[in-house]
Amino acid sequence: MRVSEHFSFAETHKSQVATRHDIDNVPPVELMPKLSAVAETILEPVRNYFGVPFSPSSWYRCLDLNRVLKSGDNSQHVRAEAVDFEIPGVSNLEVAEWVSANLEFDQLILEHYHPSDPTSGWVHCSYVHGANRNMVLTINSKGVHPGLWNGSEATK
Repeated sequence: MRVSEHFSFAETHKSQVATRHDIDNVPPVELMPKLSAVAETILEPVRNYFGVPFSPSSWYRCLDLNRVLKSGDNSQHVRAEAVDFEIPGVSNLEVAEWVSANLEFDQLILEHYHPSDPTSGWVHCSYVHGANRNMVLTINSKGVHPGLWNGSEATK
């Protein structure tokens, strides 16, 4: 079963951590519209623009999995509104800059990016139908910064 042209239902909930902890991370059927919305508004445009197949590293997280990962109970992953991903061979800063300039989103976070390794870290992006804030942040070892940071300064 697919949630969009390039993304499968299985990708929405795959998790090595869930498997290791014997956690059932399959999203409830009522979250399917949100999963499809994230796929159609975030993942498909990214896939089509960069032309590189990729699979999200973290999408839906049940509350038990989210707690094992030490993420807050209010995480958008729990509500099926957020996805983490990176694109093989493409700088995560470049991906985040493209998303920021071209897509509607609730929150875009460039996480743990290091300019010495352009493929370091990942991109977190969320989408909330009808209620997007277009908030852009960078999280790194020095904290949370507004905008996209290339390691020493904001790029947007």
